[in-house]
Amino acid sequence: MSLREAFDSGKFAITTEVGPLKGTDTSEVLELAEILNGKIDGVNVTDQQSAVMRLGSLATCSILVQKGLDPVFQMTCRDRNRLALQSDLLSASVMGIRNVLVISGDFPTLGDHIDAKDVYDLDSEQLIWTINRMNEGYDLAGNELQGKTDLLVGAVVKPVSDTEESFELQLAMMEKKISVGARFFQTQAVYDVDTFEKFMKRAEQFKVPVLVGIIPLKSAGMARYMNKNVSGVFVPEDMISAMAKAEDKAATGLEIAARLITDLKDLCQGVHIMAIGWEKKVPEILRLANLA
Repeated sequence: MSLREAFDSGKFAITTEVGPLKGTDTSEVLELAEILNGKIDGVNVTDQQSAVMRLGSLATCSILVQKGLDPVFQMTCRDRNRLALQSDLLSASVMGIRNVLVISGDFPTLGDHIDAKDVYDLDSEQLIWTINRMNEGYDLAGNELQGKTDLLVGAVVKPVSDTEESFELQLAMMEKKISVGARFFQTQAVYDVDTFEKFMKRAEQFKVPVLVGIIPLKSAGMARYMNKNVSGVFVPEDMISAMAKAEDKAATGLEIAARLITDLKDLCQGVHIMAIGWEKKVPEILRLANLA
């Protein structure tokens, strides 16, 4: 089942994430394709994640299509101007890629090529609008396309905020992205059920699928790092304590992730598992969450 079919049917959608490697070796992508095939509805392929130069999302998505998966082509606004963005979207459509996730992208100064010049010719809302215009058969300049795209457009949202003002801003940004054509959302990592429920009570008015983000914990140190450095992420102290005390930290991290999915399942339309190096463990998380 494709991601679009999962949304249309009302199925609880399951997606995960693949980060291309730095180089031409695609063996790990091919191995993950075999492991994940038939277990998920979509695979988000990151686009120069954390501003680190890697194999491109477009090429990796093409490999996944050939292996029978339904990739989500992640596009950042950071690296391409409007010509390159539109050209890559046409290429994606020709390659059989049917989903796009639009994000702004981290600043180059955070990555491994700190002297790289960022572009940001279009912001995320403008790019979402552009993709929907291409779905209608026209480019950004109003020229008619010889063959239009048919792309399902997604965006991101942070359901956890430090202040009420930032919480309202996230909802306003979500509404704006929907108004220009976003048809589904992936969230930043969620660890608190009550906070997510508060967000979804407000977001349900928009009537678009929301995939709750889950990042499996690997250690107490990882949890503390995210609390300190990752905007929109808060790991409760009881989970940090559980990870610190655990003898088998990997097993405990997977169990926490599965329990979160179970507790959050009735509040949203799907889950997006950002395994960050534990992609091979995604089937085990799904099994523990009774989704496999």
